[in-house]
Amino acid sequence: MADTLLDRAIYSYADVDRLVGLHSGTARRWLEGYERGGRFYDPVLREEPQGTDLVTWGEMVEARLLAEFRSRDVPVQRLRPAVVLLRKEFGRYPLAHSRPFLDVEGRELVRVVQERVGLERPLQLVVVRNDQLVLADPAERFHAAVEYADEVAVTLRPDARTPAVVMDPHRSFGRPAIRSVRTESLAEDYRAGTDRNQLADLYDLTPEQVDEAIRFELITHSERAA
Repeated sequence: MADTLLDRAIYSYADVDRLVGLHSGTARRWLEGYERGGRFYDPVLREEPQGTDLVTWGEMVEARLLAEFRSRDVPVQRLRPAVVLLRKEFGRYPLAHSRPFLDVEGRELVRVVQERVGLERPLQLVVVRNDQLVLADPAERFHAAVEYADEVAVTLRPDARTPAVVMDPHRSFGRPAIRSVRTESLAEDYRAGTDRNQLADLYDLTPEQVDEAIRFELITHSERAA
């Protein structure tokens, strides 16, 4: 059941770019690979290119994690060898499972993989602090945005600034929503002239929830497109 959920193909590459805050075309490069200077670079989050325009829930979750590293000095492409080995330990979507982040043994496996491939510290998922193996800051921010069931990610908060906005593959076709009401629907109604109190009454939300939905849509259509 868990693997079936992660395999649910409900997004486009453009969806991933917009919803996790990537520059246009980044998700396709991470998932299909790319060519530059006559050299082909393999996908970071797939074993090999699939020639599809669809993205699974598991891939969306993993892209959300990689997005935490996108502003680092080291290219995210350098994570690929680690992801390849982690896939052997945790399955097709290693970064969408809880074990690498929550289990002591899982974190130790991640540490071993990082050392084996010589992963640079800015891209490491786990680090040693005060003699304890803990999540690196980007991985901790990702973990705080995810809820797990049966060891796999079942919901995702796309932006920490709007914690009430949740993506759930079981609801609203995995689109960002507040209590199953899509944020894009609320924003569209607001732009059409319906005020926040009317929207709150119409969808059985609080005015603050409506504000948060509209704020999220402003983030994804302005700051993230910059």
